[in-house]
Amino acid sequence: MGRTHALTGWCAGLALAPAVGAGSVHQAVVFAATTAGFALLPDLDHPGASASRLLGWLTGALSWLLRRVSAAFYALTKGPRDEKVTGQHRHLSHTVLFAAGVGALTSWGTEAGGPWAVVGVVIFGLMLAEGALGDWLLPVSGSAVAWWFFTAPPDRAGELEAITGWLGIAVAAGCLTHCLGDALTESGCPFLFPIPIAGETWYELGPPKALRFKTGKKVEKRLIFPVFVVVGVLLVPGVWDWSVSTFERLFIPPASQQATTP
Repeated sequence: MGRTHALTGWCAGLALAPAVGAGSVHQAVVFAATTAGFALLPDLDHPGASASRLLGWLTGALSWLLRRVSAAFYALTKGPRDEKVTGQHRHLSHTVLFAAGVGALTSWGTEAGGPWAVVGVVIFGLMLAEGALGDWLLPVSGSAVAWWFFTAPPDRAGELEAITGWLGIAVAAGCLTHCLGDALTESGCPFLFPIPIAGETWYELGPPKALRFKTGKKVEKRLIFPVFVVVGVLLVPGVWDWSVSTFERLFIPPASQQATTP
């Protein structure tokens, strides 16, 4: 489900970009690409996930550590009605608390670390997204970064501070988008932990079973993914307005022509 997670993260990033002040095309693309990448981060709790394999032994070690912490945390907090599972995959990293915590840590780290920390977070997000969505994302995002650099005002430090503020939101939004996507699958997702629901601390939230889908099957590949491809294009700043104006020009006659038509 990696491609779908990254694609929905891309759409979420484009939808949020105007709200955080990333209103231009190049700013929105960088923000959305970062969100797309970090929409894969929660699966760091699975050894076979792309996030766990991205940087070899380094992300592999982080995956191992996260699984151990998640299992211990589950054992400590599970209630009598929670399932008897290891608590590794789809637990700690698949919660709103994790998304908020990683987002806050990113904001603090980029503010304290300066430009190099900002570049590191963006590159890591792009590498994650590129592995899921394809190589096209690198030239697109690289062009957006170059566009920002050459069109930025003389006060580039102020622009960098703005990006620093965006990154924590991008990371948190990506993680949360992942949780919402997993909630639509057959297994659901306990993203509202620790709020007790139906007597369970780790209640797997999701829509009615009839509306859930199985990962990697026809519904995801032939319906959900194509729909979000279209949405992901239309959300790019300017594309929707251009599409509407083009449609009106091609299929709706001018008002003057309508007035003379008997």
